[in-house]
Amino acid sequence: MNTISHPTYRWRRLRGSDRFAECVRVLLSLGGIVLWCVISHRFAVAIPAMLGAIACALAETEDHWRNRLGTLLVTMVCFATAAFAIKQLLPYPLLFATSLPIATFLLVMLGAVSGRYATIAGATLILSIYTMIGADQPGAHALNPWREPALLLAGAAWYGVLSLGWSILSPQQAIRHALARLFDSLADTLDGKAALFAPLPGVDRQALQLALALQNEQVVTALNDTRLVLIDRIGTRRPRGATAARLQLYFVAQDIHERISSSHYPYDALAEAFFHSDVLFRCEHLLRLEAQQCRRRADTLRLRLPLEDDVQAATALADVHAAVDALRAQPRPPAAHLLRALDGLLKNMSAIRQQLAGDSRVTAAVEENDSVLQDPGPGSLSDAWSRIRLQLTASSRRFRHALRLAIALLLGYGVLHLVHPQNGYWILLSTLFICQPSYDATRRRLFQRVAGTLLGVVIGWAMLQLLPFGPAQLLLVVISGVGFFAARQRSYSLATAAITLFVLLCFNQLGSGYEVMWPRLLDTLIGAAIAAMVTYFILPDWQGRQLHHVIADTIQTDARYLTQVLAQYASGKRDDLAYRIARRDAHNADAALGGMLASMLREPDRHRQDSEPLLRFLTASHRLLGHLSTLGAHRRTIASADALRVLKQAGDITTQALDRLAAALASHTPATPFGDSHRLFEKLEADGAEDDIATLVVGQLALVLALHDELAELGVALYREV
Repeated sequence: MNTISHPTYRWRRLRGSDRFAECVRVLLSLGGIVLWCVISHRFAVAIPAMLGAIACALAETEDHWRNRLGTLLVTMVCFATAAFAIKQLLPYPLLFATSLPIATFLLVMLGAVSGRYATIAGATLILSIYTMIGADQPGAHALNPWREPALLLAGAAWYGVLSLGWSILSPQQAIRHALARLFDSLADTLDGKAALFAPLPGVDRQALQLALALQNEQVVTALNDTRLVLIDRIGTRRPRGATAARLQLYFVAQDIHERISSSHYPYDALAEAFFHSDVLFRCEHLLRLEAQQCRRRADTLRLRLPLEDDVQAATALADVHAAVDALRAQPRPPAAHLLRALDGLLKNMSAIRQQLAGDSRVTAAVEENDSVLQDPGPGSLSDAWSRIRLQLTASSRRFRHALRLAIALLLGYGVLHLVHPQNGYWILLSTLFICQPSYDATRRRLFQRVAGTLLGVVIGWAMLQLLPFGPAQLLLVVISGVGFFAARQRSYSLATAAITLFVLLCFNQLGSGYEVMWPRLLDTLIGAAIAAMVTYFILPDWQGRQLHHVIADTIQTDARYLTQVLAQYASGKRDDLAYRIARRDAHNADAALGGMLASMLREPDRHRQDSEPLLRFLTASHRLLGHLSTLGAHRRTIASADALRVLKQAGDITTQALDRLAAALASHTPATPFGDSHRLFEKLEADGAEDDIATLVVGQLALVLALHDELAELGVALYREV
């Protein structure tokens, strides 16, 4: 029987899915609430309880159970404060209209403390509007005024208990899934890298390098997510057992990323030089096999399968060795700098294959390194306040988003009183979900929300027609709630359709399913219009206004990374905290530049610069980072004093040139090209010719300075456009 079609394998794949655990928790929480309501014949209490459970699930973070307990307590305090305050203020429209934007602004600014608090603050805003919706139902005012807030909190607490129990029973699950996502993203990057090596005519390597630069953003995000999960599990303790092993695997992934990012020589020049050889085809084949091996490594983490070595990759590596040896044995071998590039590439691919195979020598080398991780969380209350205070400026993206969202919700509150007060709070809910920090994100979310709501209304109407009132609808209520969480990370439109169906079926249990159908759609359209208007007109976050700061920061972090790399050629290779921070900052800046340019290209024409120089700058910047990664991948102590002198001289020239370029870009002034660097570096390379590593370093620095001139020229073009 085919293994993939075997039921046991399919179940293992399902259980290993990133969304499986959350969906099961949501299923248990919503199912438990519905079951209790059916037994007690009190389904009216189900709606606020289920909304509370959903809000708590949206506030959930991938924490260790000890930290999750603290996070849950903070979440419940925020939820309780918001729910009871809203219930108290709703009868007084003017007072409520004053409090709503202030509370919204404060909650969004709370997210400046850390990502965990940003998640809690966002969920608190959602629960606040859920409280308004619950209090808006017929007969709610005649009941105990604290009934809806108490039910919301009960549902949130019920989900929180399930989440806490799950965390205790599966303490390593979040780490395994984060590492699996990381290795999947590394596999995609390896595939993108392999495409550059095809020595075929007509290959647009500029487009391939641009795609690779944008793909790097996914790897950087996966690395950062994994680091946060590991920090949460380790804390101030010494890592032990499974956590220690997975920390080392994270370091291995970092090293693989550095090697994948490496660029030993311009790819067009390599393709032209080896057009009539099979060596680049063999390199491409090996990289694709290593991409497959990365995906298998991800599967071993998700499915808890044993790691198996790839014989094909070992054979392909031997073939590349043989191809390079054959080139070197030719009567007229290629130029020395081309052979050095192939040798460096071969060392990188060999190291990647060993790491993916779990080579004990590689693991031992990693374990000797400093295993400290930089904790991004606040160290104290004063630190937390300092982070918020730094964001209290109009130049802060978070500040502008907080102000826009506060005004948008205030406008929505005013509109709902003008249009239809009954069921009008869905205007606020739509505005909250659609209004994002950037124009591009708001635009995409707007279309997804409207399309999903329309689809959900159509499906809901069909379900109300086809399914009788009773247990079948109750089952569909739970399924649609679970479907929202299953789809929200992959397809927001489908997630919106699922939650719209959930709402319609819930209200149908109270006899008002048809009555809320069209208000739901109308309110979504009104909320979308308010979000779009506010994003466009109130402190708009056009990416071009921050372009010179972002590109300057990219070059500046590259210079710091280069300084850390060069220091280790004198002191010896060590992945200590300072080195890893510099490397991470460089890749984060590169990813931020790629994300900003991708977002800018979707902005209105009059707020968007010419795309060609922007994309060329991103590609050139990513190639520069590739040469720095090459220096990082081949770190080794240089013993010769003369070679170290040459390296220091070349390194100082290059670092100072990058610093000057960053300063010019930051001040929005034309940058001066370095000039003819080849003659100078040819002399430096000749001075260090007796040391192969020094020759490699000087050669890479020459390529960096050549890119410096290209970036300076592009910087002038960007400066003229602004």
